[in-house]
Amino acid sequence: MFVDEWGREHEETFLPWSHSRDSWDFYNLAYGLDANTAMYRATGRVAYLDRALLYANNLVASARVSSSLPRSQFKDEYLGWSSSKSEPSGQEVPLYESYCWRYVTRLLRVIRETPALYAASAYRAQYDRLLAFTEKHIFDKWFLRGADDFVYRNRTHMAAHWAFISMDLSRMTTDPERKARYLEVFDNIHHGMPNFPTSLRTKLEPNPDHPGAWFWNDKWDTNAQPGQDVAHANNLLAFIVEAHDAGMEWTDADIRGFVVTLNTVIWPAPRVFAEYVDGSGAGEGWFNDGLMKLGRYDVNLQRRLEQHRVGQNTQYFANCALNVRLLSERAVQ
Repeated sequence: MFVDEWGREHEETFLPWSHSRDSWDFYNLAYGLDANTAMYRATGRVAYLDRALLYANNLVASARVSSSLPRSQFKDEYLGWSSSKSEPSGQEVPLYESYCWRYVTRLLRVIRETPALYAASAYRAQYDRLLAFTEKHIFDKWFLRGADDFVYRNRTHMAAHWAFISMDLSRMTTDPERKARYLEVFDNIHHGMPNFPTSLRTKLEPNPDHPGAWFWNDKWDTNAQPGQDVAHANNLLAFIVEAHDAGMEWTDADIRGFVVTLNTVIWPAPRVFAEYVDGSGAGEGWFNDGLMKLGRYDVNLQRRLEQHRVGQNTQYFANCALNVRLLSERAVQ
């Protein structure tokens, strides 16, 4: 099913978006990066890895010095992109870059953690170049422009993008000072935001109506129901499943709570979907960018996901394949 869509999505959407100089296009390109990285992890076929690298390399090639962007609000020496969707138009937008770049760093971690790839000169050269760009022109750029405004964001899922990027960079950088900074950001988002009196950990609480499930609100200053909308809960879970699998912060017990949240609260019956994580509202059942990755921990949930008909695209198919790969590996252990 992935292969049937792979070529068409590449030609019609992902390849053109990777050449764009409008960072709004990177928002949706994120799904192509994730799809190809996941499919490489599921199959070991380097054609998928190469395609993800193509997109990442195209992004870097399209970057321009901020001072040369006509309507940039920064006009500094970092490389980046403007967006036609910003208000006002033509500004640099941290959300669009971070939304995409979490999957660039996840791609780089695959190379770093696969000895054969890291030892291969062609992959190592791309890895080194992309990592150097990411450290300076993604993390440094937005952190030094103003961490409270651009990294410690005002919604849980937006801050989670930076926790994701920081986590990955902490596992790849060779600079001890950088590593400490990345881990500081990771820990602050989880345990003590510098600009809000809360954190991801303090936001998470047992669902009052569903034993074993989690509840949270995406706004830092309230935990009122209905809480986080399901569409953006995907972004938070995309980070949490990778942090759990990296052995950082999120435990097996935490994951079991999220599995229950999806399996019984958000998706209580076939073709019945909640709009919010407390189970209220009528949602669309879009689980692609995070929630469906919980299938890697529960075979019954994975079987449900294989019959799910919302959002069937290469990201969905690839992550279903990766779920099965990871479930199979755990069954053998």
